[in-house]
Amino acid sequence: MGNQVINLVAIIVFPLAMIFGALWDLTTMTIPNWLTVSLAAAFVVVAPFAGLGVEQIGWHLAAGGVALVAGMALFGFGFIGGGDAKFVAAAALWIGWSDLLGYLIVASIFGGVLTLAILGFRRLPLPQVLVRQAWVARLHDHREGVPYGVALALAGLVIFRDSHWVAFAAATS
Repeated sequence: MGNQVINLVAIIVFPLAMIFGALWDLTTMTIPNWLTVSLAAAFVVVAPFAGLGVEQIGWHLAAGGVALVAGMALFGFGFIGGGDAKFVAAAALWIGWSDLLGYLIVASIFGGVLTLAILGFRRLPLPQVLVRQAWVARLHDHREGVPYGVALALAGLVIFRDSHWVAFAAATS
């Protein structure tokens, strides 16, 4: 693959997937499987061409695996949705082992703020014009969960700006 293509994929695929995942989760309370599979597949295709050695790729795969196991455990206990568990694992592939803890801490902080904001929003009466918006009504419903994919995506974007991917793209441009 040419350097321009690799650079483009390396710096665009992850942020676009994070943005799309956040918006999809916010409006539907789901994250599509095709998004997480595509994000993981893009990592597998791009990583060997983006300056990552075999050992580094292994650590990225380990980060994804650990995130998947932890995410599925959290899903099993009902703390997050299944889409969130898969989404965090796909993001962890790109983020890698060295930044995984920072990513999870930032995601937890954003998740806490998001949860408090949604709980506050649910205490307010919903204006009639917004009741007709199904996604807003669902978000306002106290029986619904929190679209945690939003926090996972925002944290991914924060961590990504200082990632190997951005440094690689800048160095090879």
